[in-house]
Amino acid sequence: MNATSQAHCGARLRTSVGLTAVLMLAACASTPPPTASLQAAHQAISNAERAEAGHYAPGELTEARSKLASADTAVTEGKMTTAAQFAEESNVEAQLASAKTADLEAKAVNAEMTQSTGTLIEEMQRKSGEKP
Repeated sequence: MNATSQAHCGARLRTSVGLTAVLMLAACASTPPPTASLQAAHQAISNAERAEAGHYAPGELTEARSKLASADTAVTEGKMTTAAQFAEESNVEAQLASAKTADLEAKAVNAEMTQSTGTLIEEMQRKSGEKP
């Protein structure tokens, strides 16, 4: 290769490397915060708190709050992909807390209804003179 050809090749290489670096920086800078995921996680936690998940599923609710805090930290650090992942995990944990709460509340109502039914049956049998 002659000197002119080598200089031209070197210039193209520097241009390519520079363009690649600019594109990579632009890609990183253009990643927006996962606002929708963060809002969904906040809403799911609020729903779980209203459903009294702190009483029935405190571990899951605590985990949801922790993951949301991690998502907020990741946003502050500019790690948007990590923030989105933590926000989604927080949302899932909060939904799990709500579902667990609903399940335990339904089981408590069912147990109370079963006990009430048993009491009514005993009362009916007592009044009719039958033995249980």
